[in-house]
Amino acid sequence: MYLIAGLGNPGTKYEMTRHNIGFHTIDYIADELGVKVKKLKYKALYGECEINGEKVLLVKPQTFMNLSGESIVEFVKFFKIPIENVIIISDDIALDTGRIRVRGKGSAGGHNGLKSIIYMLNSDAFPRVRIGVGAPQHKDHELADFVLGRFAKDEIPVLEEAIVKAYKASKEIIARGYESAMNKYNGK
Repeated sequence: MYLIAGLGNPGTKYEMTRHNIGFHTIDYIADELGVKVKKLKYKALYGECEINGEKVLLVKPQTFMNLSGESIVEFVKFFKIPIENVIIISDDIALDTGRIRVRGKGSAGGHNGLKSIIYMLNSDAFPRVRIGVGAPQHKDHELADFVLGRFAKDEIPVLEEAIVKAYKASKEIIARGYESAMNKYNGK
């Protein structure tokens, strides 16, 4: 069994913000597979599906970004999901808008949602797909304001492509492992 979690913040106030690109990716995957992500469990909305012959939980933690690990750890414990089968999709300000980067493990890189997951799982050995949302253009721009800001109209098509790539990368992780996904999707 696998878990694919897209990180974000719940509520209409945060829809279409940079920080919610993980939620948007889960919504896209669910639409592609005809799955409803509406069940409520462990402070998350989730749905069940099959990808590449594997049972997969699609999860959108409703704890707010900084507490994402509280939700993820409960799913891992209850469904006995191996850490290496937990795929996290999140935003990344260090990447240009629309670029994706796959990693098999590693630090949170300053991302509070990933920090929470690493802390709660007591491990950083889970694959992640990070989607570039760009960085603030001005040094005096507050980072929190930037990631909670909305995308510009010209960024939307680029991010839609990135969401499709993030889904494909997640499928590749399930089918052939994160190294194969890294080779196919990093730097493109």
